[in-house]
Parts: sequence; structure tokens; C-alpha cells
Amino acid sequence: MDVTDPTALDAEELLAAYAAKKLNPLEALQAVTERIARRNPDINAFAVMNSQALQAARDSARRWSWGEAHGRLDGVPVTVKDLVDVAGLPTRRGSKATEATLVAADAPLVKRLRAAGAVIIGKTTTTEFGWKSPGDCPLNGITRNPWNLAHTPGGSSSGAAAAASSFFGPLHVGTDAGGSIRIPAAWSGVVGLKPTFGRVPQWPLGAFGHVAVAGPMTRSVRDAALMVSVMAGHDAADPFSLPEPPRDFLAGIEDGVRGLRIGILRHPGFAAPVDADGLAALEAARVSLEAQGAKIAELQVALPDMSAVFSQIWGVALARAMDTVAPEKRALIDAGLRQVAELFRATPGVEVMRAEAMRVEAAHAMAALDIDAMICPAVPHCAPLAEAPLDDPIAALWQHWAPWTMLFNLTRQPALSLPMGVNAAGLPTAVQVAAPLYRDDVVLRVARALERGLG
Repeated sequence: MDVTDPTALDAEELLAAYAAKKLNPLEALQAVTERIARRNPDINAFAVMNSQALQAARDSARRWSWGEAHGRLDGVPVTVKDLVDVAGLPTRRGSKATEATLVAADAPLVKRLRAAGAVIIGKTTTTEFGWKSPGDCPLNGITRNPWNLAHTPGGSSSGAAAAASSFFGPLHVGTDAGGSIRIPAAWSGVVGLKPTFGRVPQWPLGAFGHVAVAGPMTRSVRDAALMVSVMAGHDAADPFSLPEPPRDFLAGIEDGVRGLRIGILRHPGFAAPVDADGLAALEAARVSLEAQGAKIAELQVALPDMSAVFSQIWGVALARAMDTVAPEKRALIDAGLRQVAELFRATPGVEVMRAEAMRVEAAHAMAALDIDAMICPAVPHCAPLAEAPLDDPIAALWQHWAPWTMLFNLTRQPALSLPMGVNAAGLPTAVQVAAPLYRDDVVLRVARALERGLG
């Protein structure tokens, strides 16, 4: 194993290098922080760095030297999105309207990462309150795509995607209420897993608590499986977290797809747009899976207009988020967020309940499909320009941001964005893999087969 550049190693490779005494966590952290110092001024992936990371790496290096490493991620650098609490750091949510108060306690998933020995190097940028897909916010400014700095990495997990793509460590925590892990993963050329709702415990909940999840953003499918294995599990702080014992999502990940029934979804409840690059990525995935023995079928599923359903849920959630901001600070909020919140502020309760009923109807229709997994586009097109104007946020939501991702938040199914190469302009392309509720293992297995098949 070549350890001359520790930043190039995935989490599994780092752990193997530590075990072989070819590298230690302190050396790995030093390499990552030096890379961040060189590249982050142009990319702007971090909201705040963690001053305690050095001591955590020292402690881990000592454990490895004594043969007493503990946890599945001992000494692996990790970042956490700035919507998730990390003790000793502020949670600003990308907003000038929030306070820089240091948080007293870790969120449940952060507790799990620390218990596994992970070295938290900092918090990554997010769009304000996670509201949109272009990767900028009033507090931290514009986060840029490492593939081309003129373009956005996507959002709302903008910093996590940019950090993963920039090799600022192998593991990154994102959150996803309508595509906020998968969209930036697709636009930044990394793996992004939105687990089943409740798989990863969350607290405190944000505005999108009933559809949002936290999950891994990594450079490989196996690392995503490793990371979600650590973060998943029941926690009393989150009453919706699944009451399951610990699971190893690496188990069975190399079993391939022979005999699996995999559907192609081309209509997620409305005429979702997708360009030639997205269609080419989908076709390449189909060919690869079929060549590996999967049984491919075109899906026909009767769904409500999911663009209307999600727009309603999204808009009302943003109106609620705006109501938590003190009136004297609302002028500090992103103008687009204020626009959407005002539009949905007076939505009747009966309309909210109707949207929720349609969400459940869609979940029922998807659960009735006789398939093991499905593939569809991840995004409608490759990464747009970072400074493109935003005239109509609602139209952008279902035309340019989340037409292919929002469905799986509403149905609460696991879904993953997998990089499929680059287009003629040198920007990443991607495909989305999804599976029935609770079958995160199948999503990872299919994605791993595609990853192997495409090299």
C-alpha cells in the first residue's frame, strides 16, 4: 500500500495502514490539514475548524502504537455538516441570524462517531437552514466545486461534498431532506447515501424533521457502508430512530446483483427533467447491471404529483423555520428563503394534511413494487454555475435541483447517488440507486456492484 499521500486513502485504507504501522492518525491528520490549508481558501468548504482534532489524533496514535485501537473509525478524519451539533463548536446553520454560542453536547450521530474513535476535524458549510441546492449561504459565502471553481458543488451539504471531492478526509456527514446529500454528491463526483428514515438518530430536529435524514458522503461505496454502520442505531433522543441492534452494512456488500430484480424509474410522479448526460449515466448503469446478471425492468408506478407534494411540504417547513427567527433579524436571512416562507406562511392546515396524505399514498405505491432495487437519474443536469441568479426558487426546486431525489424523502426509502464519470465539460455525472424501505443493504450492494463494474 502506498501511503506517501495519506489524503488519497479511503477510510478502510487508512485503517489498514494504521494496523500495519505504515502510518499513524497524527500523520494522516497532518496531511489532511496541510491540504485544507492549500486548497480550502479557493473552495470554502468549512464553517469552522475543530481545535481539538490534534489532541484526538494524538490520542488515537497512542492507542494504535499500544495495540489498543478502539472503535471502527479510530483515527479516521471526519467532518460534520453545520446543521448537526458538535460539542465545543457553534451550530450556525449557515445563517447570520444565529448565535455563535458553543454547543454543550454532541448530536447522537456525533456521539457514535466519537465513540468509534473518529477525529472530527471541523464543520462544513451548508445553505442557510439547508433550504436550497446551490452551495452558498449568507454566513459563509459561496462554496465552490473542486472540479471547476466556477460551478457549485451543490447543497445543502455543500461543504461536505466539496470536502469529500477535495480529499479533505475520507468521511463526511451530510443531511438530506429533499436531496441535500445526493444532489451535491452527484455534482461533486462522490458517493452520497440517504439512509432509510430513522436509520441514523437525529436530535435536535430541524424544519424538515419528518422527511430529513443524516448520512455519509464519501469517495467509495464501502466507506459509505462503514460510516453508516457506525452512525446507525436507536437513540432515545430520537423517538423515530429504528429500534434495531447494531448492523454491519459491509456484510454482503460484495455479493453482486445476479438474480436481483432492478427497475428503471423514468417518471417520479411528474415529468422530471433530465439531460443527455443524465440519460447516458442511467443507460451505462443499466448495461453494467444487466451484464452482471441483474433482471432489468421498466417501472410503471401510479404516483401523485410529487413536485406539488414536496413543494408544499418544503414551503411550509421554511415558513416554520422563518418563524423561529427573531423579527429584528429576519432581514439577515437569504432573500430567496424569505420569499418562499412568505408565499407559504398562510397555507391552510387542511392543505398541509392533504400533502401529508399524498406523501403516504406515494410510499404505499412504491412499497407495492415487486423489485429488489431501482435506478433513476440523480440530478437533472450537471453542476450549474456557483453564482447563477435565482429568480424563482419553487420552479428551481423541481426543474433544476431535486426532481429525482425528493420522492425518496417523501417515501422515506434509502437512496444513493453514485458517480458515473464526467461529461464533455469535465463535470461529474451520476446515477441514483434506491431500494424498498429499510433495505439500505441492497442499495449499498447494488451501488458497489456498479462501482466495481465501471472501475
